[in-house]
Amino acid sequence: MSASPPPERPFDHLPTGMVVDRYVIERPLADGGFSAVYLARQLEDMIQVAIKEYLPRRLAYRDWNGNVVPNDDACRNAFLRGRRLFVEEARMLATLKHPNIVEVTGFFHANATVYMVMRYDYGKSLGWYTKHRPRSLDGPFLIRLAQGLLAALEAIHAQGFVHLDLKPENILIRPDGSPLLLDFGAARPFPDAKDWNRPGKVRTPGFSPPEQFHHHLPLGPWSDLYGLAATLRFCLDRQPPPEVPARLEHDTLKPALQLYHGRYPEGLLAAIDRALALDPRRRPQTAAQFRELLTT
Repeated sequence: MSASPPPERPFDHLPTGMVVDRYVIERPLADGGFSAVYLARQLEDMIQVAIKEYLPRRLAYRDWNGNVVPNDDACRNAFLRGRRLFVEEARMLATLKHPNIVEVTGFFHANATVYMVMRYDYGKSLGWYTKHRPRSLDGPFLIRLAQGLLAALEAIHAQGFVHLDLKPENILIRPDGSPLLLDFGAARPFPDAKDWNRPGKVRTPGFSPPEQFHHHLPLGPWSDLYGLAATLRFCLDRQPPPEVPARLEHDTLKPALQLYHGRYPEGLLAAIDRALALDPRRRPQTAAQFRELLTT
């Protein structure tokens, strides 16, 4: 028997002017498979913030009262598990105070779901830059980008977590050119990242390392360094590297040192090549080791 379709959905995003907890919604900012992000203002001082709402569209819908509810009983457990993990993400991020990591100031429950409150930073995604300002992605820009993201990763790894979703759309470039790492929905603790293979895990074609495809390979800082190298390689090629399954079958990825020698700093190209190794043991194992390659 096929599952019955979910009830009619009156609206998806929270409407402009709606008050949620102590905030008034201004407009949507971004959407993901499991969330929506809004620009909002704090009612007490009208300071702008970004609010991320747990909204897993494959599992739930918004009813006529504005509540986010599971599609059916079959989706309920996965919905509740995801909601709990969303809160864990907010709590983890609230402990990470770093200039290159999105700042979470709190979270709250409303509309039968949960919300994460973040500082609102101006800027454009790195993906936007590759489309609209590709000539700005020169050697100095990429070195600064790598250094900022390495500093963010060091802070995350020091807290015993891995990000596991580095990609251009999760990196904000602020007006001063500094990067801000966003979206920690895929983050897991390590070395005991035993639940990473649960339903709804994040894998981004071209940016996720073999460890996110094969259970026997351990997750760790080297996994994030693959994502960082894939992101930097995207800035060079203007397209993602080949997906891991294709690379494992027949690796056609040519070394950056071979393709871009003389056009970008040699240390940058060498770091990218090393960190894109399919064997995790051949990659830099820490952000510090990646940085050493970067500066040689």
